[in-house]
Amino acid sequence: MAIQIINAQAVRSCFLAAAENLSANQEIINELNVFPVPDGDTGTNMTMTIQSAAKEVAALGEDCTMADVCRAISMGSLRGARGNSGVILSQLLRGFAKTAAEYEELTPNIVAVAFDKATETAYKAVMKPKEGTILTVAHGISAKAAELVKTKHLSAQDFADEILHHAEYVLSQTPEMLPVLKEAGVVDSGGRGLVEVVRGAADLLNGRRTEVKEMPKASEVKFDASGINEEVVAAADIKFGYCTEFILEADKPFGANDEANLKKFLESIGDSIVCVAMDEIVKVHVHTNHPGTVFEEALKYGSLASVKVDNMRKEHNERLFKLQNGSYEEVGNKAESQEKSEENAAPAEHKDFGFVAVSAGDGLTEVFKQLGVDQVISGGQTMNPSTEDILKAVELVNADTVYVLPNNKNIVLAANQAAELVEDKKVVVIPSKTVPQGITAMISFIAENSAEDNEAAMKEALGTVRTGEITYAVRDTEIDGKKIASGDFIGIDDDGIAAVGQSIDSTALELVASMADEDSEVITVYYGSELDEDSANVLASKIEAKYPDADIEVTNGGQPVYYYIISVE
Repeated sequence: MAIQIINAQAVRSCFLAAAENLSANQEIINELNVFPVPDGDTGTNMTMTIQSAAKEVAALGEDCTMADVCRAISMGSLRGARGNSGVILSQLLRGFAKTAAEYEELTPNIVAVAFDKATETAYKAVMKPKEGTILTVAHGISAKAAELVKTKHLSAQDFADEILHHAEYVLSQTPEMLPVLKEAGVVDSGGRGLVEVVRGAADLLNGRRTEVKEMPKASEVKFDASGINEEVVAAADIKFGYCTEFILEADKPFGANDEANLKKFLESIGDSIVCVAMDEIVKVHVHTNHPGTVFEEALKYGSLASVKVDNMRKEHNERLFKLQNGSYEEVGNKAESQEKSEENAAPAEHKDFGFVAVSAGDGLTEVFKQLGVDQVISGGQTMNPSTEDILKAVELVNADTVYVLPNNKNIVLAANQAAELVEDKKVVVIPSKTVPQGITAMISFIAENSAEDNEAAMKEALGTVRTGEITYAVRDTEIDGKKIASGDFIGIDDDGIAAVGQSIDSTALELVASMADEDSEVITVYYGSELDEDSANVLASKIEAKYPDADIEVTNGGQPVYYYIISVE
């Protein structure tokens, strides 16, 4: 049955249906990845982003307001955003929610304004917006919505369908805007994801989809530890044991002075503080050892809603047990003694500079640790860490200035978003797009220099190294003028696909030839988890024969997906 009044409950239902539909199409979206390599993750990133928000939306009660729903959508997607596509989706949702939150019911006119705000917010989040992407589909949606409300008097249901049909049309045109899409014979994956979000909401609005009552239970969700660095988890120093979150419904407009005073109080009893106000609604997040004290202070301003307190020490122990034993079960005395050990552990010594880096593979992680990185987040091309993951890693670094090395072009936006949320320390994102760039940036750091000088030096160092990766094709295609068959080995450099071959070594040599010249000084070969040192040394000897003046180094990277990561300096 079609929804007639688009109130808070209707928006809640439509959003959950949108999240469910995106999730159902996750693998289809992943397969639209332009390069035919086993790392298509757009669908995964967008799904995990929207599910983070859907979890908060589903937890709202029947008496929730439009502001409650919009706050849950905005904050949930912000902190759960993964990858460029996920960050852009979170910005679209935040922009839409900011407008919608001001009303008790939505009309096509209001939705058109919200779509416009969503598009504006998303474009601002991207340094160099590119057409033929999810941004183009978003722009098409907002333009069509503005046109419809000026020229037609439509019901909300017909309005939604017109928007959906136009979004599908704009998506179909993305290959005409990006030659790489046309060459690969696919539409933009992020754009397809956004269409599925719109489709899920439009279908529910028109009674074509059954209302989603609740999100999947935790027991039904497969646990994936591939993105977790067990050593980092085990070494985590939990200074404040309770993750405390709630929405404060103030008795009167919550002004700048109120926000500053509440933040000052929160800083006095905890860390990891987020205090975001919108009129009388305030979202508060803090890690503290005294949740009750936080509540007492907040109650001075008004009433509390959506209160949640998690014992992070307990969760930490359960997570460790899961990593080590494969399931969440009672850990008994082992967990109890471990918790006591953590409570008695001395906090990390405060310092001027600290570092967070993203890495995939034990060998690469060890390289970063040897270079002085404090917290390594396991992740990369196949499992992009979320904004929340990066935030948590930054929180663990006891330093005035923390440099974040994303080491993947698909993680830079999430890192920037995390940096904007940190208030108790300066966070500097060094936009490294590859692991070798991150390593080179770390080498260029000089402890005696100022934070600003180091930032400049590290960013400059990114341009001194070229990176190549060897993987395999998962489907037939033709791209960058090269015909690729499923199972072929592919060499990808900073500019795209540089080599295709039937053997790993021949493809690697062709790849190196695209990056190296007579002035190249150092060529480093990081071999992956599926290869051994002997194989890497054979390749290194072949490279040395072609470039005798360069130093050839071999390092165990242990990375998945890529047989070799090769850097040329």
